[in-house]
Amino acid sequence: MLAICGLSKKLLLLQKYSSLAPLMATLSNPRVSAFSTGSPVSSPVSTTPKRVGTHNGSFHCDEALGCFMIRLTDKFSSAEIVRTRDSQMLETLDAVLDVGGVYDPNRDRYDHHQKGFDEVFGHGFTTKLSSAGLVYKHFGKEIIAKELQLDEGHPDVHRLFLVVYKSFMEAIDAIDNGINQYDTDQPPRYVNNTHLSSRIGRLNLDWTEPDQSPERENEAFKRAMNLAGSEFLENVQNHARSWLPARSIVLESLAARRDIDPSGEILILNRFCPWKLHLSELEEEMKIDPPIKYVIYQDERSKSWRVQAVAVSPDKFESRKPLPSQWRGLRDDELSKEAGIPGCIFVHMSGFIGGNASYEGAVAMARDSLKI
Repeated sequence: MLAICGLSKKLLLLQKYSSLAPLMATLSNPRVSAFSTGSPVSSPVSTTPKRVGTHNGSFHCDEALGCFMIRLTDKFSSAEIVRTRDSQMLETLDAVLDVGGVYDPNRDRYDHHQKGFDEVFGHGFTTKLSSAGLVYKHFGKEIIAKELQLDEGHPDVHRLFLVVYKSFMEAIDAIDNGINQYDTDQPPRYVNNTHLSSRIGRLNLDWTEPDQSPERENEAFKRAMNLAGSEFLENVQNHARSWLPARSIVLESLAARRDIDPSGEILILNRFCPWKLHLSELEEEMKIDPPIKYVIYQDERSKSWRVQAVAVSPDKFESRKPLPSQWRGLRDDELSKEAGIPGCIFVHMSGFIGGNASYEGAVAMARDSLKI
C-alpha cells in the first residue's frame, strides 16, 4: 500500500483510500488506459468495483482531487479510475469527471466544460465549479461526516462543509476556470507557482521524458491524486481540530461581552483561537448591535495581552475602529505616557493591534479607544 506520511494519526485513513494497485492491462481500445485505485481482492466480499472515468492526457488539479474525493464515498469506495476520452467507453462507466460534456448528478456525470454550464456551489458563493467542486457539492457533506464520525445532518458537518469550500475548494474551481482573484486589468506583480494547482500541473510528464506511455502517465496521475487528496484531508482535519472548537469560545465570549464593558463592543477571549470568521458569522446570527470593535486575548509566548481592532469583514484589512492615531507607532514608556495607561508595549502603525503587559492595561486601552 502507498502511504502518505506527515499527516496526523487520524489522517492515516488516507492510506485506505489512496492505496493504489498496479496498472491494469490496457483495455481492448488502444486509446483507453485504465488503472485501479482500490484493492477489491482483499475485500471479505468479492464484488466488482465500480468504475470512475476521467480524461487521459495532461491532467489538472480538479480531476485529480475529484477522483480522490469520490472514492471517499460509500457509493464509489475502491472504484477503479479509467482515463479515456472515448465517448463509447465513458457511457459504460458508473461516474465520469471532467470529460464527456455532461453535468447530470442523477447519472453521476460531472463535467463543466460544456456550453451553458454555470453551476455554482451556492450558499453565497458565485464561482463557477470545476469537476472537483461538483464532486464536493454533491458528496462533500458525506465525506466530512465520515471524517468527523457524525451524521450528515449535524450542524458541525454543515459548518465545515462551507468553510472547507471557502478556504480550499473555491480556489481550485476558480483557477481551473480561469477566474482572476482580483478585478483588475493590471498584470500581477509576481508569479505564484506554489499553489496546489501549480504543483499538480508539474506532476505531468515532462516533454523531455523518453517514456510517454499511458502507463507512465497513469502513474503520474496517481501521484497527483495523492497530493491533492492529502491536502484536502489535511484542510478538513485542521478545521475540525482547530477552527471548529473555536466557535464555542467566541460564542461564550460574546455572551459575556457586557461584563467587560457596558457598551458590549469589547470581547475577551479566555483562550486565543481563530476568531475572525466565527465573530462575523455569530454577530449576524445573534444580531449583535453595536458590533464588536476590539478583541482582547493573551499572547501565550510573551504572556502579554493584545488588543486587536476588528476588521470590517474577515477578509479585509480595514478596521471598524482602529486604535487611536496618536498612539500609533509608539512603544513602551512613550506610549504609556501618551495613552495615560501603564504597561503599554506598542501600537501598530495602522492601528489594527496593540499590546499591554497586563490584562487590566489591555482593557483600559480598548475602553479608551472607544471614546477617542
